[in-house]
Amino acid sequence: MSAAAVEGPFEQAPPLEAAEQPTLLEAAELISNQLVGYRVEIVGSQITVTPPPNASHGKSLSRLMRALFAAGLDGEEVEVLQNIGIWLPDGPSDYAVPDLSIVDADIDDHVIEYNCYDPAVFRLVLEVTSSNLSDDLKRKPTVYASAGVPVYVIVDRKNQRVMVLTDPKDSEYQVHAVHHPGQSFTLPESIGATVTLSVDDVLSAKR
Repeated sequence: MSAAAVEGPFEQAPPLEAAEQPTLLEAAELISNQLVGYRVEIVGSQITVTPPPNASHGKSLSRLMRALFAAGLDGEEVEVLQNIGIWLPDGPSDYAVPDLSIVDADIDDHVIEYNCYDPAVFRLVLEVTSSNLSDDLKRKPTVYASAGVPVYVIVDRKNQRVMVLTDPKDSEYQVHAVHHPGQSFTLPESIGATVTLSVDDVLSAKR
């Protein structure tokens, strides 16, 4: 197939190689298709890939979800969901996939792109750390705060603690509450209910 004629020397078509370069979203989708079960995100305009979680990671999420459901966070106003995309404002294609989110019940009406949703409908996001420890502790607090997510919870299994970050302002969470084994903590009522959790349960500590 021949190329269309151009009128001037500075209007040449881009090289074939450049035209075929995938966008970040296309590259992320390609990786997702090739690495089934891996979590692929674009944070800070960089693609990150996280291996499938282990059983301990799953136990933490299961215990958290049971506690949230028991508190009534599964009704007409809010939903508790795992692994749904949140569109991030820091880049043209940035998105993250938190391990767990508490969202407004009408979330289906707020899709932005690539099955990712408007951060305005997220009341809380939570990450259980694994091999992506640095992202969860350093990069994601900035991007979630920039997106205006009111509460970010980090279940830090390596350092045996649970961090509850609140009051996002100027791309930072102003309040960092750190909770250790043997303690309990209460999530902000802005999530839709009063929920008190045991650090030992959340960390899947042995009973």
